[in-house]
Amino acid sequence: MIAWTDRTSMSAAIADPRFIQDFTLTHVQRGWIGSSVFWAYGVLQLPMGWLVDRYGVKWPYAVCFFLWCVAAAATGLVDSLGALVVVRVVIGAAEAVVVPATYRYIANRFEEAQKGSALAIYAIGGKMGPALGAPLAAWLIAGTSWNVMFIVTGLAGLVWLMPWFMLVRNDFPDRAELAKRTHYAATVPLRNLLVSPVVWGGLITNFCYAYFAFFCMTWMPAYLVEQRGLSLNQAGFYTALSFCGVAIAAGLSGWAADRLILRGHDAVTVRKSFMVVGFTGGMTALFGAYASTVSMALFWNVLSLTLVGLVTTNNLALVKLTLIPKQATGLNTGLQQVATSLAGGVSASLSGWLLHIGHSYTLPMVAIFVFLFLGAVSTLVLMRREWAPKINDPDVGGAVAVPHPIARTPG
Repeated sequence: MIAWTDRTSMSAAIADPRFIQDFTLTHVQRGWIGSSVFWAYGVLQLPMGWLVDRYGVKWPYAVCFFLWCVAAAATGLVDSLGALVVVRVVIGAAEAVVVPATYRYIANRFEEAQKGSALAIYAIGGKMGPALGAPLAAWLIAGTSWNVMFIVTGLAGLVWLMPWFMLVRNDFPDRAELAKRTHYAATVPLRNLLVSPVVWGGLITNFCYAYFAFFCMTWMPAYLVEQRGLSLNQAGFYTALSFCGVAIAAGLSGWAADRLILRGHDAVTVRKSFMVVGFTGGMTALFGAYASTVSMALFWNVLSLTLVGLVTTNNLALVKLTLIPKQATGLNTGLQQVATSLAGGVSASLSGWLLHIGHSYTLPMVAIFVFLFLGAVSTLVLMRREWAPKINDPDVGGAVAVPHPIARTPG
């Protein structure tokens, strides 16, 4: 939640006339500022996945967390466009640890029929970051300034380090354990991931889902202010409402999928079904672009993002845990997050360019429709158990398929 708050606080700033005037920003430059955090975030996903597979979760996460909070606060102190981009890049680089560390933690501690619920809790935190961050950032900007907003939201997050150090077990390995982890991780090398259709399907679904989510995080407040005539505080409220909807949908769909799996239904089929319905429901965002009234535009905005929440948890479970060998969790998650972060960069910058050439937000909404359709198709075609990454068996020198990860009820 804190990571997403720091990552998306910029969306309120780029809708603030004082911020735009201070840096003399064009639409295209606003898009690049919104996307800068995601480029660094994407580049470091694979290294962070490698890091947590070998060195554990507690200390890599703590160091990176401290760094991004300080950089988020420093955003309020910069006075040039170049410096602004630099601090956003630092935030993205440090936040690259979040997802690989989370999935390594869940893979180590939860069974298949628990993963959906665990990921639902995690996903709720991710969606509540924008839900809380958007109105909070807008309120702080309206009441003080964009400078104060960044300083307050950045430094406040450091409180999280205290319970983290007290409650999380130290899993930093000694030399013998490091050698064991390195050998274990090597049984599913990167090349095995890159030849798997499941992994490529995950790259597509993560990109398509994230494209829509990141548009809402970076451009929704500006859209509501500039095209629908809302105040900045109102835009923050409706952005928060949309992300509350997706958080609720993500939580409920993860829980419901786990219940179906516990009753004996195939895990892959269950999670794919939720994903296809969610991608299709999210495509209703296009109705908002053509809505003739503000109320209908707001209705479709909230509904479409809520429905795409059905994708959230089940996509995370399917392409990062259910169909992936446990020893490759960190590496694969890092690889998948490259697509997610690339979507953030493309969404923010492409939307700015489409806004520039179309002089309205209709073309950015059309792009969302296209990507969500592609996500639904990829889910149906590529998510098959027999196409999961293979495990190299060091004893026989061959490869074995991933076991069927279907949870069964006791007895």
